Amino acid sequence: ICPDLRIDLSRLGRQEFDLENKFKPFRVEIVDPVDIYLNLLRTIFDFNAIKSLLTGPGQLKIRVDAMHGVMGPYVRKVLCDELGAPANSAINCVPLEDFGGQHPDPNLTYATTLLEAMKGGEYGFGAAFDADGDRYMILGQNGFFVSPSDSLAIIAANLSCIPYFRQMGVRGFGRSMPTSTALDRVAKSMKVPVYETPAGWRFFSNLMDSGRCSLCGEESFGTGSDHLREKDGLWAVLVWLSIIAARKQSVEEIVRDHWAKFGRHYYCRFDYEGLEPKTTYYIMRDLEALLTDKSFIGQQFAVGSHVYSVAKTDSFEYVDPVDGTVTKKQGLRIIFSDASRLIFRLSSSSGVRATIRLYAESYERDPSGHDQEPQAVLSPLIAIALKISQIHERTGRRGPTVIT
Repeated sequence: ICPDLRIDLSRLGRQEFDLENKFKPFRVEIVDPVDIYLNLLRTIFDFNAIKSLLTGPGQLKIRVDAMHGVMGPYVRKVLCDELGAPANSAINCVPLEDFGGQHPDPNLTYATTLLEAMKGGEYGFGAAFDADGDRYMILGQNGFFVSPSDSLAIIAANLSCIPYFRQMGVRGFGRSMPTSTALDRVAKSMKVPVYETPAGWRFFSNLMDSGRCSLCGEESFGTGSDHLREKDGLWAVLVWLSIIAARKQSVEEIVRDHWAKFGRHYYCRFDYEGLEPKTTYYIMRDLEALLTDKSFIGQQFAVGSHVYSVAKTDSFEYVDPVDGTVTKKQGLRIIFSDASRLIFRLSSSSGVRATIRLYAESYERDPSGHDQEPQAVLSPLIAIALKISQIHERTGRRGPTVIT
């Protein structure tokens, strides 16, 4: 709009310019968003408790990877300068346009530098952020992975550790429909409502703006609260550090205690990317016809020693409790009598290609069954999903392109 405007971005404060000899000056104000954000965080967390955790002889050694995204300066300012973590706790903190040749996605596939460092056992807490800092991953000592759905549920169960929620109270929780139902069990124990929404943060924003929702999240590593009505990776990391400080337990101990109390939700997402849109349309159309036929309810599927009985199926639609807007065809769901779930969802990955996402979830209440590999537990459900969808036969694929 103003191609000839030259602004010194390094100088904070207001600057005035005379553009085209207009009577009123054109005013630009340069602010430091890191300081503004830090001041907000001070009103939410007990910084003294977190600082005590990160400093001193018994300090928790942390490793935080900003993956050369925008979160780098925030990590250094908040975790290192303000909360006392050693400078070498934070890596890849210089934002780069090419992200240093990395793919800035905080998951086990791409955050390999962090994962290897955590596997060495030197660090008790690890975290990584995506390019714009709203999504995050949590790792414990020896590379113990906390799934996004578990992280959301554990945060919900421990909100009393955060001064902000002790003051504001907890009005409700939100999760996207494909996200594990682990959050629902916490909400039931707290007698707090849960809103199950389509994928897309805008649905949470409506809930938070109306005062219905205090905490929300999704299976793709995004969690946030009504402190700024968006997903916020660094906020989530500070919540985890607050929980560790309050409970005086390791990441793994906190997760295992949560499973012992609420049960474990085994969960995986499989992505079939780069598919022909016409092919995906017909797969989803035929699946919907199959699943929504009344005769499908009560069907049993036997895989090895497992027998799954279909309790409910639908094409998910959402009625917004704030404005009454109806959003249809947001995914096909199969819910079995043992609370296991299969979900098929179509996602456009580009203008000419499409993605089918397959989600599988299985619930295990017995603590003796909490140490299994997720894909081993979920393999019978995956076999059912592949059988009824014929996705491999109809796409020519032998497997998904991405597994999370």
